[in-house]
Amino acid sequence: MKNRGPTGESFVCKVCGTNNVPDGAGTRHRNHCYNCLSCLHLDDEPGDRLSMCGGIMDPIGVWVRKDGEWAVIHRCRFCGELRSNRIAADDNPVLLLSIALKPLAQPPFPLSGPTAFGGLRQD
Repeated sequence: MKNRGPTGESFVCKVCGTNNVPDGAGTRHRNHCYNCLSCLHLDDEPGDRLSMCGGIMDPIGVWVRKDGEWAVIHRCRFCGELRSNRIAADDNPVLLLSIALKPLAQPPFPLSGPTAFGGLRQD
C-alpha cells in the first residue's frame, strides 16, 4: 500500500543522531535531516515507502529548480541511486552553501600552471 499523504512523523537521523520533527520545516513531508541533510533510501517513487534498499543517502549537490526553489541531490551509499529532495525551511544553511560551493572550491582541473584554462597564457 502506498503512502502518498503527509506523514507528520518525527525521526532520529541515522547519520548524526539529530531528532527531526516536522515543525519548522515548512512542510509535513520532511524526508531528510535538517542538521546533516542525509536521509534514507525509502522510496521508489516520492512518498511511496516501497524501496527495499534502505541505504543512507548522502547530500552530494544542490540545484535550483526552474521556479527558483533549491533542492538537494542525494546519492545512496548502498545502491548509488540519485534522488532530488526540496530543501526545508529549517535546513542547515551553512551546509547547503558548503555543498553548493564545493565544485568551485575543489574543481576537477588545475586553476594554475601550464594546462590551466586550456594552456592559454595568463599575463
